[in-house]
Amino acid sequence: MNRLPTFRARRQQFAVLRFLATAANSRSTVPQTVIEKVVQKYAVDLPAGRVVRAGDYVMIRPEHVMTHDNTGPVISKFKSVGATKIANPRQLVFTLDHDVQNKSEKNLAKYLRIEQFAREHDVDFYPAGRGIGHQVLIEEGYAFPYTLTVASDSHSNMYGGVGCVGTPIVRTDAAALWATGKTWWQVPRVIKVEFKGKLSPGVTGKDVIVALCGSFNKDEVLNAAIEFTGEGVAGLGIDDRLTIANMTTEWGALAGVFPVDQTLLDWYERTLKKLEFSMFASKSIPPLPEHPRINRRRLDALRAMPLTSDSGAEYASHLVLDLSTLVPHVSGPNSVKLSTPLPKLEEARIPIQKAYLVSCTNSRVSDISAAATVMKGNKVAPDVQFYIAAASSVVQQESERLGDWDALIAAGAKVLPAGCGPCIGLGVGLLEEDETGISATNRNYKGRMGHPKAQAYLASPAVVAASAIKGYICGPDSLDANRLPPTGAPSFHTAHAGSGAVAPATSGTEELLPGFPESFSGRLLFVPQDNVSTDALYPGKYTYQDDITLERQAEVVMENYDTSFAGTVSSLLKERPPSSDSPNIKEGVILVSGYNFGTGSSREQAATALKAAGIPAVVAGSFGDIFKRNAINNGLICLESPELVGDLTEMYAKDGQRGAGGKDGELTVNPGHMIRINMRDGSVFVGGPQGEKKYKVRPVGASVQELWICGGLEGYILKSIQTQS
Repeated sequence: MNRLPTFRARRQQFAVLRFLATAANSRSTVPQTVIEKVVQKYAVDLPAGRVVRAGDYVMIRPEHVMTHDNTGPVISKFKSVGATKIANPRQLVFTLDHDVQNKSEKNLAKYLRIEQFAREHDVDFYPAGRGIGHQVLIEEGYAFPYTLTVASDSHSNMYGGVGCVGTPIVRTDAAALWATGKTWWQVPRVIKVEFKGKLSPGVTGKDVIVALCGSFNKDEVLNAAIEFTGEGVAGLGIDDRLTIANMTTEWGALAGVFPVDQTLLDWYERTLKKLEFSMFASKSIPPLPEHPRINRRRLDALRAMPLTSDSGAEYASHLVLDLSTLVPHVSGPNSVKLSTPLPKLEEARIPIQKAYLVSCTNSRVSDISAAATVMKGNKVAPDVQFYIAAASSVVQQESERLGDWDALIAAGAKVLPAGCGPCIGLGVGLLEEDETGISATNRNYKGRMGHPKAQAYLASPAVVAASAIKGYICGPDSLDANRLPPTGAPSFHTAHAGSGAVAPATSGTEELLPGFPESFSGRLLFVPQDNVSTDALYPGKYTYQDDITLERQAEVVMENYDTSFAGTVSSLLKERPPSSDSPNIKEGVILVSGYNFGTGSSREQAATALKAAGIPAVVAGSFGDIFKRNAINNGLICLESPELVGDLTEMYAKDGQRGAGGKDGELTVNPGHMIRINMRDGSVFVGGPQGEKKYKVRPVGASVQELWICGGLEGYILKSIQTQS
């Protein structure tokens, strides 16, 4: 293990304490999915007997939290709230992996500060060159079956490949975890994705997820947690599972979890044997301590205490893909929602200038081996640059031992250090204007891997290598068309379609903490749009004006969408009746909008500007997850009511459809309605000229209430620090 030498002595001290988390409450009579069961284990401060379900807001204490190059800003956030002590150093993992090619004095100084902070606080630290953080967490057992591990990076979904619930957090959450060991999470709706059949020779896990992204491309899994099931799972190797789980992020999900089956247990047995072999012993040299996370005791516990979804567990929807109907697929250009069967795309002979075998998606030992098999006896085309980077130093060492690494170099591949590099547009080898590239990475968004006028495609390692040889997008010569199913779209269907909401509202009530309002009320404003972006909510030109006041944020809120929005809100606040002065009622303007509200970047001001303008709560069909996290972290309440959105759309949107403004073309509709939201039972009353109608939302739990009372997550951290001291 590549870590600071001062940590070794303490590792064993915590090995027993950090054994497999306590089993979920087996006495529960409420059916749960396996994902809900894992979250149940890591939820804290729950009322007695509370069973965690999709849609619930819970406070969680995850097994581990990983930060990478963004550890620097998290340190700043941690210190800015007055924190000085890490609540649980064993919970944290630092991995430097994003900008590892940058040898500038500034970047090296940043890396040194992160390492020094790790030494000071006894945090597990992996330096630049050790590998991509997600791969390191798999190799070192931080991501482990039946555990919940988070990271301040969107591809933490990858941990689901080994049966770990992995999900992303934002930097403020990371600072909260450092200081308190806890943060909040809303359990996503759970979607079952069933695999039938078996992959044909030459078809890989990358083809599976590329096809899923292109086949189910209407936000079917947006902000959901995916549970992979079905007979086809057993035939997928762990590397394939990691690839699929990794790219559930691009598919739109917050987690993608495979079962803990015999295939996975056998993989861990082989991994454990390698670790035991490396820890040699002799009469004169005592054996090294067992690995703190991948060891015999933990593997035996997995077999002894399996977790599976209960019969009768609820799923928001059920999607089915027949693996036997799948041929190799290519994603793009410049969108994961566009996927084309390779045989069709091959006919176009699309020329490429760059090819990439890099990233946490497809740069493991089997991926490098697949590319090397194609490359042996061939050369990279003269007008193509082929870049390779292993997912980790361990991967590279094993590929070197097998001869695959040298085979790629001999064919003309250019070596980059183990790290993210071109995948996130950093370092050498980026796509230039009018160039076309094919990559085994996870994202081909416009401009991500270089120039915005470049074209980027995604494919499996074998297809990338074959394309690098021939200079155009194609499959390897070894791909036998006679052993593939007919070319065309794979067989997929929706066995059960959900509403798209996080979860159905329940008829139960939520206990309210002292100081949290019993209701939110005020005038209703309707924005008849889906996918209202964070740039629409708060223009990018203001984002890095660090000295901008909340008053100024209120003046420019929604400026990119509707320049009159801020003025409308201000006038409605002035018109409201005299306040009842009741601390149990929070008054203001309640904003209602469509689906995926707040999609886009992670700028916190998109939430703080709305709150500063006098909007205490937003009701939408659904929310962009990062916006929701930022909103709740800053005390802005987010509630979902597809029924209310549907009614307002029918009554006030042009042609009864969101996207073209109101019936008179106005971007923001002021229908003259009053709205009152009961936070105890989730009842929503909307009154207007046609009378009053009742709707239902899921009330927020104690975790969100406490954040609101504290003024947001930073206030919660301060309160926790004061309580500890």
